[in-house]
Amino acid sequence: MCSLGMKSILKPTGRITRRKYLTLFMFFYFVNILCLMKAWEAYQIEAWPAFFSFSIILIASIVLLLIQAIRRLHDIGMDWKYALYLLIPPPINFIGFVWLAYKEGQDGPNKYGPDPRKTDIV
Repeated sequence: MCSLGMKSILKPTGRITRRKYLTLFMFFYFVNILCLMKAWEAYQIEAWPAFFSFSIILIASIVLLLIQAIRRLHDIGMDWKYALYLLIPPPINFIGFVWLAYKEGQDGPNKYGPDPRKTDIV
């Protein structure tokens, strides 16, 4: 069951509820901030292995955030290309991520999949 959930957060297909998106957003955004601070700290003291490790985790968490944003855009009925606006540096992209958590998804199935409120547990 756990591997099923892990597979779903790695795929940019389908739809995701606002609650699940918000939960994943808070987790990955926290990881982003933490890795950014730790990478900066490692850069300042020239601890290169730590710097590269935190940088890789930072990039991975950004990619996972974008995947969840794409799935949220699908729930709203929008194409994945709008997720590119989320690559604009903070704080502008933060507004977009929050909007995705606020905007209600389409009722019933759409061209991206079934209504996640009827299929998601979280």
